[in-house]
Amino acid sequence: MVCPHLSSLESALIASGARETYRGQAWSRNCREWVYFDVRLDVDALAVRFGLAAPVEVHENTDPRSGLERGFVCSECNDAVMGRLKGGRAFS
Repeated sequence: MVCPHLSSLESALIASGARETYRGQAWSRNCREWVYFDVRLDVDALAVRFGLAAPVEVHENTDPRSGLERGFVCSECNDAVMGRLKGGRAFS
């Protein structure tokens, strides 16, 4: 499980049947646990629904060479819940 700041979002994604595509230390030693789901995260709606605020921030990567992703990163715990940037079903 990811940190307490993101755990309610992660639990809701799992309960919805969203497919987990990766879990672990994503791309640097600064990442603790990043979990990726095969859905598009509506970050605006989810921030409101789950009361996501500092230290949680929206993260988006638009570089096609390193992966297209959008989701939430906790800057305190270095955990993240990420989804697709395009395609897949929307989760809000």
